[in-house]
Amino acid sequence: MSERIDTEFVLDFYRRGVFPMADSREDETLFLISPAERGVLPLKGFHIPRRLKRTVRQMPYKVTVDTAFNRVIDACAEEQPDRPTTWINTQIQNIYGALHREGHAHSIECWNDEGELVGGLYGVKIGAAFFGESMFSRATDASKIALVHLVARLIEGGFELLDAQFHNPHLEQFGLMEIPKEAFLQQLKDALSKDADFYSSGASGVDGLTGSRSVHLITQTS
Repeated sequence: MSERIDTEFVLDFYRRGVFPMADSREDETLFLISPAERGVLPLKGFHIPRRLKRTVRQMPYKVTVDTAFNRVIDACAEEQPDRPTTWINTQIQNIYGALHREGHAHSIECWNDEGELVGGLYGVKIGAAFFGESMFSRATDASKIALVHLVARLIEGGFELLDAQFHNPHLEQFGLMEIPKEAFLQQLKDALSKDADFYSSGASGVDGLTGSRSVHLITQTS
């Protein structure tokens, strides 16, 4: 798919269970993916390993929402020693930046005490569905903590579906499931028929997920 696509096209793709990718960072074209088996993270029964629960309760990072979307997607696009190339090219960055400006795409960020961006994730919200796109980490557990805060926010906001797209061994610890495309499309249809609030604080959700009463509100500066 070499022609330029706009945000309405991309949102329509998501509603049909399809999402765009590029072959590599340098590739100028996009193609559409609709996996036969879809990775889904359950919001009910989301599992957090015991050690990670302790880490979240310690609050090692400041967690924010929608304060550095472009920086998050740029970091997700960076090459890493264990990931010599990514599927996020310039067109992807431009499209999702536009989706963010229109209020459809969101990011969760983690910052260390020096004010450095050390982890985060981004994705797309439609109805009561959130489509996770990518995440990155430059410090211990930063992307995992961002994910815990995302899930807490989705639970509190009334979301019904968290799409992880593919099987990912790093997400197995959180209860990742693979379901057939037909089952995913039914879940997607149900979630799109409802609305959910991404800007619920998520604080009580984090408390519930970690068994803590001391986790602070996610800072939001959108």
